Amino acid sequence: MDGFAAQLTESEVEYLKKLPDVISIRPDKQVQIHTTYSYKFLGLNSARENGWYQSGFGRGTIIGVLDTGVWPESPSFNDHGMPPIPRKWKGICQSGQAFNSSNCNRKLIGARYFTKGHLAVSPSRIPEYLSPRDSSGHGTHTSSTAGGVPVPMASVLGYAEGVARGMAPGAHIAVYKVCWFNGCYNSDIMAAMDVAIRDGVDILSLSLGGFPVPLFDDSIAIGSFRAMEHGISVICAAGNNGPTEMSVANEAPWINTVGASTMDRNFPAIVHMGNGQILYGESMYPMSKLLSIGKELELVYLTDAETESQFCLRGSLPREKVKGKMVVCDRGVNGRAEKGQVVKEAGGAAMILANTVINLEEDSVDVHILPATLVGFDESVTLKAYINSTMKPLARIEFGGTVIGKSRAPAVAIFSARGPSFTNPSILKPDVIAPGVNIIAAWPQNLGPTGLAEDTRRVNFSVMSGTSMSCPHVSGISALIHSAHPRWTPAAIKSAIMTTAEVTDRIGRPILDEDKPAGPFALGAGHVNPQRALNPGLIYDIMPNDYINHLCSIGYTRSEIFSITHRNVSCNDIMKINRGFSLNYPSISVMFKHGMRTNVIRRRVTNVGSANSIYSVEVVAPEGVKVIVKPKRLVFKQINQSLGYKVWFISRKSADIMNYAQGSLTWIHTQNGSYRVRSPIVVTWKSR
Repeated sequence: MDGFAAQLTESEVEYLKKLPDVISIRPDKQVQIHTTYSYKFLGLNSARENGWYQSGFGRGTIIGVLDTGVWPESPSFNDHGMPPIPRKWKGICQSGQAFNSSNCNRKLIGARYFTKGHLAVSPSRIPEYLSPRDSSGHGTHTSSTAGGVPVPMASVLGYAEGVARGMAPGAHIAVYKVCWFNGCYNSDIMAAMDVAIRDGVDILSLSLGGFPVPLFDDSIAIGSFRAMEHGISVICAAGNNGPTEMSVANEAPWINTVGASTMDRNFPAIVHMGNGQILYGESMYPMSKLLSIGKELELVYLTDAETESQFCLRGSLPREKVKGKMVVCDRGVNGRAEKGQVVKEAGGAAMILANTVINLEEDSVDVHILPATLVGFDESVTLKAYINSTMKPLARIEFGGTVIGKSRAPAVAIFSARGPSFTNPSILKPDVIAPGVNIIAAWPQNLGPTGLAEDTRRVNFSVMSGTSMSCPHVSGISALIHSAHPRWTPAAIKSAIMTTAEVTDRIGRPILDEDKPAGPFALGAGHVNPQRALNPGLIYDIMPNDYINHLCSIGYTRSEIFSITHRNVSCNDIMKINRGFSLNYPSISVMFKHGMRTNVIRRRVTNVGSANSIYSVEVVAPEGVKVIVKPKRLVFKQINQSLGYKVWFISRKSADIMNYAQGSLTWIHTQNGSYRVRSPIVVTWKSR
């Protein structure tokens, strides 16, 4: 990348802006960081016909992870049986506090840390390892999810026992520490992306981001464009601001933007109330015989407006009111596990963590430091009604261990950020969803599983939830595809993941978003299916110049495009040459502006299946729209042959009647029905 970060006065900024050779000046902004079972849930196993064998477990591919660093001694980064470091690798293992070059190996092949942007804002000493070593656990967790090696007999204090391994256990990992306790600064992120490109990574995984901003003001979008130009796939978290509409972050079309889904693994911790009612909850607190065999405790729910005691903030719980009791704490303000520590310090014996109307039925579990469970919003209403109905409410918690296959899954996680794209509704975002709730992965060996300083327990694995956890799943899957198809472009890899994604759950019903079928702004193209993605049949490919044409087509100015791409282009000339241009995106988003009745898009697919293949189209038309596809059949004589098609959308509704409608377009192999290349369709009516 061409540019630099510097501390400037306001007058210096104004002076530099006037110089003809200065493209843009952006203030440094802060963003935030947003497994023993998930690989099985996604269909990866050790059978020889499975995707792991087809891709060589990701061998030869390098995954670069931008996060909080790594705990290199974790068994997930053992290099026993790993192949040699690829010859193209130019990275280093940067020494620092409690970290030296011997901490890298054939699995963890590189590690660096970036502090200049952080120190410019916070000049005082950073209160954590000034090195690639992870102080919070987040980076260790995400890195091992993407490419951790198999670790037998893994568990979190007895929960979720099994073999822990990442999506691409044969891939190499390079870690770039850009996030610290107070966040991640764009200058450090861009510096790390620049170095990672030169180091030779194949995949970049960023479980971080902020709110949606225009692409010319989005450092991650600008950095990832450079990576994409160098053939590097960039995978980013969609963000955790769901279910709010238009909250999806990292929305550049050259980024694979990943939302979060649930799995069918649960950790029941049932509340038995004194009136005989039962509330379903979840927890990973180590089994407590005391509470499970029938000992009831008195319930207390404090609602002091001045101290906000309902949130169980530090100093808000009077010891005389909570000692020896089961305390109800509302979610919000402080961390879930921190609330348990507050209860414990005040003398409480147990805790019920209650979801509010913001969290609804979300069930992110924790390895609590005292007996505790999390109940959903509906259960919390019932719980509080019982507490208010009697002078001495009682309850006990029954811990049920690990349960698999009893719940409907996958479903969209409530916190997963939603589309449509705030800055570019012509592209459907998020792209896909992947497991992101209660994901178990590697953890620093000097941290308790809650990450709290007071937690003295030590583990090799812990549980986390967020689109931060979904992102490395797709990063690992991208590594598998890159290993199987090393010449594919980042767009081809993303296309394979999107067009093979599932829109139904394990029992064949539509994937749910809360209690209703998930829409495209929550689901994207669907839930990832790595087995099918390795052999998609057809792919939608996109070249770097196509993205520039797209930016012109949606009204970006010459200087804005220059800020993103450092290419000086004339959009007038480009649009004259490319009349009717449509970005060859795997999903289809069509907008009818006021008075419009017809819209036409073009797509081009490349045959990566077998020679002499014939595909026929199947269309599920969005409500209120007539869809015409020409041609209806695609006849491929050779592998890597490309054929185009056009789609006419004819609106039968006015903008005032309907906001959006969804459908799909699927190319089905006539000789081999297993090839189903599906594109979601979203049609939006805009009244003005």
